Amino acid sequence: MIRWWPARLLLALGSGLALALAFPSYNLPLFAWFALAMLLLALAGARPWPAALLGFLHGAVFYTATLTWIYTVMRVHGGLSVAAAAGVLAALVVAASLFTAAFSLVAAWLGRSSASRGFAAAPFLWIALEFGRTHLPAIGFPWNLLGYAASENLGLLQLVSLTGIYGLSFLVAAYNALLACVLVGSGRRRRAVAAWLVVTTALVVVAVFGGRFIPVPHPRYVAHLVQTDFPQSASYPPDWMERHAAELDELERLSVAAGEKSPGLVVWPEVPAPFSLEDARFAARAEELARASHSDFLVGVVEWRLGPHGGLAPYNSAALLDVSGRRVFLYDKIYLVPFGEYVPLRRWLTFAKHLTAEVGDFQPGSEYKVGTIANAGGGKFGVFICYEAIFPAEVRRFVTNGADLLVNLSNDGWFGRSAGPEQHVAMARVRAAENRRWLLRDTNNGYTTAIDPYGRYVARLATDIRGELDAPYDFRSDMTLYARWGDWLAWLCAAASLCFVGARLASPERSRGALPKR
Repeated sequence: MIRWWPARLLLALGSGLALALAFPSYNLPLFAWFALAMLLLALAGARPWPAALLGFLHGAVFYTATLTWIYTVMRVHGGLSVAAAAGVLAALVVAASLFTAAFSLVAAWLGRSSASRGFAAAPFLWIALEFGRTHLPAIGFPWNLLGYAASENLGLLQLVSLTGIYGLSFLVAAYNALLACVLVGSGRRRRAVAAWLVVTTALVVVAVFGGRFIPVPHPRYVAHLVQTDFPQSASYPPDWMERHAAELDELERLSVAAGEKSPGLVVWPEVPAPFSLEDARFAARAEELARASHSDFLVGVVEWRLGPHGGLAPYNSAALLDVSGRRVFLYDKIYLVPFGEYVPLRRWLTFAKHLTAEVGDFQPGSEYKVGTIANAGGGKFGVFICYEAIFPAEVRRFVTNGADLLVNLSNDGWFGRSAGPEQHVAMARVRAAENRRWLLRDTNNGYTTAIDPYGRYVARLATDIRGELDAPYDFRSDMTLYARWGDWLAWLCAAASLCFVGARLASPERSRGALPKR
């Protein structure tokens, strides 16, 4: 075990940096398979509260390196000063790092009398805390969970159809724990753990190279995903539609030409401009587009209607118009972006009043609606909007409600050309594999893509261009284990973590390492 505290600090900081390098846009996923082991080595033999500091530093480095796009959003599009934008990023980094601090505190406490006990508990604790971070009321933020670092490999990705993303996180965490145990252990136990590490390595390698044997589906339909490529703006003048009439005409021509070529489904992204069906000018254009293209038309709009407190309130919505131009489906976004579409704790966070374009904030929807695409044999689809793609259980709800196709509308223009869009599409891709559904993802400026039920990108459009993508897709009605049972593994890890803590509290050695003595 490492006794020299500067070495522990370097390991914790290096662990956070190594894990960050496993994610976009650094894209060195191999680093994820040893990054957490570095943190566990730093924790071995440490007292609980100093260990919490090590975990916090790990998180601070990791989140600062992977969430720099937060600063861009707040500074460029939120209208905040340099200091305030940096403050928002710092606040989010601190909040997220508290979870790695809690992980480190409990893992070190469990391992006070036996490092192997702390290592054994580590994967369960990690998943339990990822699960908790996902489900924090109002401000859950499951961005860049550990398993996403391994999800780019098609073979490993298939695990999520059984366990959801938490299964990949568990696999990576468990591998790191075995590695740390081999490096710290001795004697017969070390040899036994080394044998398990060799077996696990072999299984991972087989899965990695097994991607070539995954079935290749043959889709029957083609959707036309239109990438609008409008510059991002926090507000729009009243004459925006007139100023941009030529660009809207161009988009309409793209859409109609694609629909005439192969009628079916035309899709525009999450609202990148003041699109609303309450606006007679846009409504007329949308209805004509649906009729002229002989296609169902799915488009992101701002829906205005009476809110919960009276008066008109905005909803971030997706509307489907049939071939006659009649609106037949409307979904209101349920999971809104904190500090982007609404401001939590607004009474206390007075600086945040400039972060939303609408004074009253967007209102959340409440129903996981499933619609029908008449021009595709009456197939059922579910649409989720932007930020909702990072919530596995929420996307699953559309599938359990009968969706045989998933559509994701997004406007990633807020991110600029940071790592944000690449991280976002990587997480959306996992939703397709979890549920074994085709995923059509249409964005304002990229990444616009079609993803098959196993997680393959089968068609992509270049970023930052105005264009149309012929996106193959189909409908599937079979249910994966994850779709049927949801986050069963995460709940199991939470229960196992409680068992580890309970056993430690009941053990005779409790007095030697009791929590939470400083």
